[in-house]
Amino acid sequence: MRVLVTGAAGFIGFHVATALAALGHEITGLDNLTPYYPVRLKHERLAALPKNVRFVEQDVADAAGLANLFREVRPEAVVHLAAQAGVRYSIDNPLAYIHSNDLGHVSMLEAVRRQAPEAHLVYASSSSIYGARNKAPFHEDDRADTPSSLYAATKRANELASSAYAHLYGLRQIGLRFFTVYGIWGRPDMAYWSFSDAILNGREIALFDKGRGLRDFTHVDDVVRSIVAMVERPVFAAGAPTHRIYNIGNSSPVPVTDLVDIIERAAGVKAKIRLVAEQPGDVPLTSADTSRVMADYGFAPSTPLEDGVSRFVAWFRDRPDLHGLTPQTTIV
Repeated sequence: MRVLVTGAAGFIGFHVATALAALGHEITGLDNLTPYYPVRLKHERLAALPKNVRFVEQDVADAAGLANLFREVRPEAVVHLAAQAGVRYSIDNPLAYIHSNDLGHVSMLEAVRRQAPEAHLVYASSSSIYGARNKAPFHEDDRADTPSSLYAATKRANELASSAYAHLYGLRQIGLRFFTVYGIWGRPDMAYWSFSDAILNGREIALFDKGRGLRDFTHVDDVVRSIVAMVERPVFAAGAPTHRIYNIGNSSPVPVTDLVDIIERAAGVKAKIRLVAEQPGDVPLTSADTSRVMADYGFAPSTPLEDGVSRFVAWFRDRPDLHGLTPQTTIV
């Protein structure tokens, strides 16, 4: 199958492109290498991609360029993961999110509609669309109209745009609400990366909201398995809407302090901790109801947090060249 993967130099996109290429699919990866965190990490991911993955440096929000690429590649499936990530960064840099997330998503919808209407689109949403709530778990049919950040608002806007395109043009689309994805080759703005870096190198870590937050951590291998299944065997029931949204999570929220404990054990080093106040845009809890994706795809996460984090710490310890990377902000 010819598959276009956007955000191919990013964390999840890199893993997805690698997995699909290993299965024999013809992969074109797209990324604009935005410097939200040091671009060196993105170049390293690109160098680690299978040699049969073709890479194109391009902005997904460039509608004309995207249309030209579609005419060249003629994709049969699209995995759209390119986006401006980060909750806190959106507070000071809102236009970056409107450009990459909203304009980028509609440009993608237009490219699929006009150049590859028979293709199906799998795209990234986020658990952040649920906003600040204490009722768990979160179900796809829950209301999602009170976002806590502009990042969350752009992701919810993506879902609504996709619903409109499914209704108007019958585009087949699958939206995935990811819950705190972690793993090797990850992002240095994520807590598990920054905590591991600080603990291994004797620096202090700051626990926002005094460490009271609960997060549904999901290993990237589990996320990739779900995406591969949706690329290869998409489920669209006869007579049902052609836009389906799924939570992709571990269904087991844990305190952020548990994450610190696991990193400490894996690193063999005690953390230096500073408790600080809640940050704007943060939410107290994320918790995925995954019954829908289990019913349609038989998907269930299989990576315990202890195993996944320990594997990351072992990988990261052996990559001192990646220690000390400074992102624009840090998120949990």
